Amino acid sequence: MKAFQHDPEGIDPSTLPHLTTAGGLKIPGLGLGTFGSDSVSADAVAAAVIEAVHLGYRHIDCASVYGNEKEIGASLKTLRDQGLGRDELWITSKLWNDKHAENDVIPSFEKSLKDLGLDYLDLYLVHWPFPNFHPPKTDVGWRGTDAKSFALERYLKTWRKLEELQRRGLVRAIGTSNMTIPKLESLLPEASIKPAVNEMELHPHFQQTALFDYVRSHGIVPIGYCPLGSPGRPLRDRTADDTVDMEDPVVVGIAEAHGVHPAAVCLAWAVQRGQIPIPFSVKRKNIVANLKAAAELRLTAAEMTALGTIDRNCRLVKGQVFLWKQGQSWEDLWDEGGTITPA
Repeated sequence: MKAFQHDPEGIDPSTLPHLTTAGGLKIPGLGLGTFGSDSVSADAVAAAVIEAVHLGYRHIDCASVYGNEKEIGASLKTLRDQGLGRDELWITSKLWNDKHAENDVIPSFEKSLKDLGLDYLDLYLVHWPFPNFHPPKTDVGWRGTDAKSFALERYLKTWRKLEELQRRGLVRAIGTSNMTIPKLESLLPEASIKPAVNEMELHPHFQQTALFDYVRSHGIVPIGYCPLGSPGRPLRDRTADDTVDMEDPVVVGIAEAHGVHPAAVCLAWAVQRGQIPIPFSVKRKNIVANLKAAAELRLTAAEMTALGTIDRNCRLVKGQVFLWKQGQSWEDLWDEGGTITPA
């Protein structure tokens, strides 16, 4: 078998940090997000996967709803043909909200597996805790008749199917995404296989300290999306109150002190804090910079403390389209009063 050719402009993948699940699996400590924010084509994302892996990425975060798993699967085949072993990659996918029904979970998983051209996944997540259907690229004001609240009994039926997939050896670990403390408190005592990870929005202006500490105290690895404050998120997800992490004076000052872009500070903060960031980019210079930030940039204790003071509680992905009845606000999705919002 031919030796896989590493791009010398990148990094040695072995220098990337990793986090270990309660089951002993090592997850590369930086992932490549593959949601193109409705503005990047599937082919462009797939090409970025090939380039990112040659540069040193070993963790690819996918989802059925992103609409590009078949193209990414072709990229993964190309990488295998170039000599990369399957066991060198960590591949995640996610169950979308309209496939929570017991009879839909395994077929949806099997489609992702086929599209990605793999025999197994490393991680499979329930993308959101809300059964729902909405058309692609819909406006935040859209409300569907299929939307439902979180209900433990219903969620457990979905979760049992993920447990079955893990027992069958089709996925190495299963996990949750976009969960809150009250929802996790209801799930954990009932789960036969505990979530290995919780994927959640995490960046310096949205640190979710209570949830972050909760998942880590229960042996759950935190994976953080929007680690840079998601400057490329769709317009429909933007509101007038949103803040910009990479323009924060503390972030900018630390970046200037190290001679790096503010994005590098956000990623180094995430890695040193103990979460796995999954930034998205199809630009080579950004892919390289993100890798080097995770592998090489080290912030001082004083800088980490300073970054801990700039939390603005600014949630960027609010999830308005998942609301299930009239008169609700997006805060109802996130159990901000400390209890699960009733149906």
